[in-house]
Amino acid sequence: MLELTGWGDILGGVVILYWLLAIYLFRQSVRKSSTRFGKIVSGVVVAFLFGFFPLKSCVDEALYVRDHKARLAKAEVIFNERCKTAGERIYRTVEGVEGIMLLKLRPTNYSPYKQDAIDPYGEDFDSKKPDAYIGTFLKGRDEKSFLVERVLAEKPGYRYVEAIDPTDGKRYRYTAYVAVRPELVGKTNSESFLLKREPAPGSAPRYGVTYDDITTPEERAQWIAGSSLKVIDTESNEVIAERIGYMIDKALGNEGGARQPWTYAQISPGWSCPQYTTIGQTRNFVEKALKIKGE
Repeated sequence: MLELTGWGDILGGVVILYWLLAIYLFRQSVRKSSTRFGKIVSGVVVAFLFGFFPLKSCVDEALYVRDHKARLAKAEVIFNERCKTAGERIYRTVEGVEGIMLLKLRPTNYSPYKQDAIDPYGEDFDSKKPDAYIGTFLKGRDEKSFLVERVLAEKPGYRYVEAIDPTDGKRYRYTAYVAVRPELVGKTNSESFLLKREPAPGSAPRYGVTYDDITTPEERAQWIAGSSLKVIDTESNEVIAERIGYMIDKALGNEGGARQPWTYAQISPGWSCPQYTTIGQTRNFVEKALKIKGE
């Protein structure tokens, strides 16, 4: 299946030229043969040479489709079984939370093309921006409750986020601020949403957020990814909320037309459970358990 706009028309033109050339050479070979037997042989040779590759292509395509259907059927059985355990579970809620602890940071080398990419279901932020995952918890919300890169919004985000830097083992506190870009004053995007990092004071926040990729090798072989997101009371080690999610790429990793397997799986209805919704769904879930102070 061609997924690049315009390539179908180009291929159609090439096919027409291919068969026009085949007909021309067939007629020429028959005309130039002096005997009836020679005409038959020449025609058969030309017909074989030009018919072999289209026929082989058709056979290869049929075999590919058959193999894909068989693999997909097996993958869907596994996916549907895993989805029986998927969903959100809120065991307890906490009011008036100012800051949270991220017990595990997201990797910065995520690739939507990699079959073994860590936790595609939880990849709900702009991974191209430094500290983007941290920033999702500090953003405010507009009047429609969408996350916006503003600190003073209709609804605030968490006041601060803390995390341990794996490079030095130290705990840092992140807060958000907005810097005005003088060269863009008067325009829509004249401000930049930035994070300030400094050594964390005092004790770590009581409530932490972590995730795990719960995929087995068998599942990844079928282009299935599983994710566990937990909100934890670090004083009691109690899990107060958990979300289990699964995702499948039903094209089984096909990259035709610059296709990104895991990105396509995110936006395709029925390819994830619970259905992948939007950037910031991790923040949305955490807020259900840890209510932000001042809302």
